Order: sequence, then structure tokens, then C-alpha cells
Amino acid sequence: MLALGISGHFDLLPALYRTYMHDAAACLVADGELVAAVEEERFNRIKKTNRFPAGAIRACLELAGVEPRDVDAIGFYFGRDLVDLGLGNFHVATPVQPVRWGLDLLQDRLREHFDWEVPADRVVFARHHLAHAWSSFARSGMRDALVVVMDGRGETTSTTIYLAGSGELRELRSYSVPQSLGLLYQDAIGHVGYGFGDEYKVMGLAPYGDPATYREQFRSLYTLLPDGDYAMTPPIPDINPTVAPFYEAGFHDRRAGEPVTQAHKDFAAGLQETLELLAMHVITHWARETGATRLCFTGGVAHNSSLNGVILRSGLFEEVFVHPSSHDAGAAEGAAIVAAASFGAPHTRVERLVSASLGPDLGTPDEVERELRAWSGVVEIERADDVVGVTARLLADGAVVGWAHGRSEFGPRALGNRSILADARPAHNRDRINAMVKKREGFRPFAPAVTPEAAAGYFDLTDTAADHGFMSFVVHVHEDRRAELGAVTHVDGTARVQVVTAEANARFHELITRFGDLTGTPVLLNTSFNNNAEPIVQSVHDAITTYLTTEIDVLVVEDFLVRRRGPVARALDDLVLVPRPTTRLRQDWRPGEEPDGEVYLDYSFGPSAKVSPAVFGLLAAADGESTVAALAGTLTDEVREELVSLWQRRFFALSPKS
Repeated sequence: MLALGISGHFDLLPALYRTYMHDAAACLVADGELVAAVEEERFNRIKKTNRFPAGAIRACLELAGVEPRDVDAIGFYFGRDLVDLGLGNFHVATPVQPVRWGLDLLQDRLREHFDWEVPADRVVFARHHLAHAWSSFARSGMRDALVVVMDGRGETTSTTIYLAGSGELRELRSYSVPQSLGLLYQDAIGHVGYGFGDEYKVMGLAPYGDPATYREQFRSLYTLLPDGDYAMTPPIPDINPTVAPFYEAGFHDRRAGEPVTQAHKDFAAGLQETLELLAMHVITHWARETGATRLCFTGGVAHNSSLNGVILRSGLFEEVFVHPSSHDAGAAEGAAIVAAASFGAPHTRVERLVSASLGPDLGTPDEVERELRAWSGVVEIERADDVVGVTARLLADGAVVGWAHGRSEFGPRALGNRSILADARPAHNRDRINAMVKKREGFRPFAPAVTPEAAAGYFDLTDTAADHGFMSFVVHVHEDRRAELGAVTHVDGTARVQVVTAEANARFHELITRFGDLTGTPVLLNTSFNNNAEPIVQSVHDAITTYLTTEIDVLVVEDFLVRRRGPVARALDDLVLVPRPTTRLRQDWRPGEEPDGEVYLDYSFGPSAKVSPAVFGLLAAADGESTVAALAGTLTDEVREELVSLWQRRFFALSPKS
């Protein structure tokens, strides 16, 4: 049975609101085995995109070596009633749009992108939390478990409790949308200048604060009830429920880009404490009620690795599993499993997921070399006989390395195939990478990647068994090791550890081992290979683009070392300026004044930037084939710097002349 799972929406509007049907992805499950999985953001370069995942579907089919006609069933990650209800709401709000329904739209998009005529009886709309639950339990390696799905919302639920065993999932309890812990966290982070998709930033800020400062305000939001239940304070309709208590307390909201004060840190600490208290209230009750010794925890809230660390340390379970793609992209996989079961192929495999490297690779060695050498006017390329050994020495000597190898990871975390790597020891490496690559807040921590042989010597992995290979759990760094791991030990003495086995990632394991041989510390700083403007890199082109628009010292792509020839601003002339599919220009004209030019990306909350008349004209003339020099003639230093700044923010692509 070959089943395709899909998450995302149907491209009805370019700027469909970003929180709606997000995390577009595709997964292919063959006789219970997850053979391919990738998020659409890796292709369209829009973080947490809700566009239809045509690129992801195509990649999954190519990875499996199959044609659309070979697919037996298609699963969608929400129930049909909810999908059509949402579309009905859309129709009412935008009466100029034609009335279309979910099944018809799904069939139409597959026809449009793949010339694929899918019979209606081959499509299954899976309940959202059931899809989440199956994606986690199916990859846990467990024969029985308590399965807890906790996110913003499913159809009409925000948390669902299942008991898994004998190849089945039995629902025990669901919690309503007004009780949503995911939405509570999402609503609250606006007070400290963040929004949808930024929850992990606030989790990283929390250890700097004192949760007692605003404990009274947070406690006013909920009431704990017996039997794992709780009630949330009823909000005023259409008003964020967290506003009233903090407005009354005189709390000063932070706006995006403003300094983070101690009050904001205390707020983050209180919010994280509230999430942990309520989540553990639910999980503790159901652990005791069922007597389950194993837990599968999934849904968007399960990416809160600090909460996951609390679960480990609670001692409630002998084993805990968190899927590396617990957010809605992972629900695409579960939808495929549900679809296969509906056609008589229930899931029976119990092998544990070892590696999240489920996306496309970088190409054959010849393809990689050819693509790299196309950039030879901008970079120097060297093929290394022992690229792992050379990279280990570069890292030991203090270099920050962009590292791209093999198949890309499924999920929001780079696990050694699309990573930025550095020495985990010097504390200044944290600030250096935050500034030179990520352009992000200095309070946010980086993760340590360590070999299994050394992990227990540096980290308290607790007595609870867990797969630490997916960077899902925050654990304590042993006190006598914290100074040694200055770049990856958070302010509270914790770290979101990744234990890298040779089975999961042989090359990355070897790199950490050889770095340890050189330095005595088999631990590397590992963060995702991207800057602050885009998702994790997927292709060779993405890797070079990110390398050239950051201050990463060296790029390693498979067996090749890549270094800049000089300042990138001086190398623009012979590159081709390629507008993105979402790149748009507009001018704001006022009588008697020079028009203001602006470039923007046409999707919900897409960025925009003012541009000079010279750059506006250059962008307007871009045809995807002409070089920058051909478009602009002589480039002034000011225009060069402006173009580089816009390229860093991904308003367009630059490529070598083919």
C-alpha cells in the first residue's frame, strides 16, 4: 500500500492568513514505512508556508521512484467537515471568489500540478489529532503507549488523549478549543513582541526571568479541576484573553525590535511555567489513570523542548517519544497512515524512527560539483580527500562552518545534514553566530551535538529512556561541565541536546568524534543552516546563497570546501537577478514628490523594504536571464550594498549566468 499524506491549503489567495492550514508538507508511506517526507517551505522558501505542497509532493514521488498513478490512497491532515467549514467561512468573507469545496480543490491542484486525475474514493480526510497521534505512535517503536496530542486546535479540540495498543488507538478524552494551551501560548507572546511561529524564542527567553513576578496574572487565566481537567477564564469575545490581566497590572508590551526588559523576561518565565503546569496536570492524571509506562507526545506544543524536559524529569514514564516533526507537517504522515488503514492496510510496523533525513539529497557528486563550479567567479572550490578530517580541524581552529550533506531533515531542526557548526566550548561563539549569521536576539541558545559515548558525561539524560537524536528535550548540563560548554549551556544550566549515533548519521558522528580527538571535547554547536529571513536550506543553491549572505567562514557541501574570493558586493556584476515567484514592486506617488519605491513578498506577513530609484528600476527590468551589470550598467557602491542587503532578506535570488 502506497499512501501519500498532505498538509497545507489550496492556494486560493496569495496572502491567505499565515496561521491557517500552515506547515504545508508531503509524506509518502509505503507498507507502513516512511520513505520520504519534506516540508513545502524548503522549496518555496516561505517559513511555515500554507501554500499547496506541490514541490514537496513532487520530491516525495521522485525519492520513492514512483509515478502519481502508483499511489493507492491520499490522506489530508484535517477532517472534511472542518475543511469545508473553513472554505465556507472564506466564501462568506470574500464573495467575489467562486464557491469551491475541499475535495474538489484537492483534486484540482493535483490535476494542475501533476496532470493527475484522482478518483474521489481514493482521498481520505483524516481527523487532525488522529493524524498527529498516528504519526507519533507509528514511529515510536512502542507496542503500547499513552498518546497525548496537544496543539493550537484540531477540528473542535485542542488536546486529545489516546491509549495505543494492539495496532489501535482508543480515544480517552478530548479538551475543547477554548482550553487550548497552544493558542494560550500563541496569544500571550504578542505581549513580548513576537507572533505566530515565534513560540520557541519565548521559550528561550524564559530562563532569564522570574516566574513569580506575574504568577498572579497567569493564575487568573485558569482554574485546575479534578481528573486532569481545567477551565480557562472566559474571554471577552474577539479579545485576546491574556490582555485584561496584564493591562490591569500596567504591563508594558514590547513591540517587535524594541529592547527586551527584565519585565519581558519575567513574563516569558511566567508563561512557560503556566504551560508546564497545565500540561503536566493533564499528562500526570492520564499517566496514573491508565498506568501507561510509555508516552508518545505530539502536536505543536510537543516542540516545546523545555516542557519535554520536565516530562522526562517527572519520572512518570519509563520511556518518552517525541516525533521530530510533531507540528502540522508531521500530521501529513499520520494522514497517510489513516488513509492506508481505510483501504485495508492498518499500520502494524513497530520499528523506531532512527533518522529524520527523509527529504531530497543534494544531487550526485558530479551534479554537486557542476553546480558549485558555476559559482567559481565568486567562490573558490576545493575537493578534499578527507573532508571530515579537514572540517574537524577547521572547527577546532575556531571556524564557523556551513555543513550540507545527504538528505535534508524532516522537521524544524537541522540534525547534521543542513547545519551551521562551531566549537561548543568558547562562550563567545554563541554571540558571534547570533550576530554574524542569524541576526537574532542574543538570549537565544544553541544546541550541543554529542556522541553517545560521551553524552552521559556532559548531560543528565535522566532515568527516563528517550530518543535524544532529534533535539527534542532540554536537559541539565552537569555542573562541572558547564564552563567547558560555554557556547551551548543556557543561562539556567540546561541545553537542548542532540545525541548523534553512527546509525542515524554516520558522517556527522564521525565529524564530532574527530573534533573530540583534536580537542578533548566531542561536542559541537549545531544550529540550522539558514539566516533570519528564510527556512533551512534545501539545495546547493540555497547553501551557497546563505553562505554568501552571512559571515560563515567556510562552506562544506558533500566533499567540497567553498570559500569566498572577496567581498560579495564586488562580485554582483556577473550574477543573474532572478525575482522570486512572490516578488512584487509598488510605488507610492504623491503630487509634486518623487515616488517612493518598495519591494515586497506577496504572502501573509511577507516582508517589505523601501528601495532607491536606481534599485527600483533595476528590479523592474529583471527578467531572470540578464546579469546585474547588464541591467544596471555601472554599479555604485551604494547600489551594491543595497542589493546585497535585499538579497540577504531574500527579496530576490542571484544565480550564476548559465
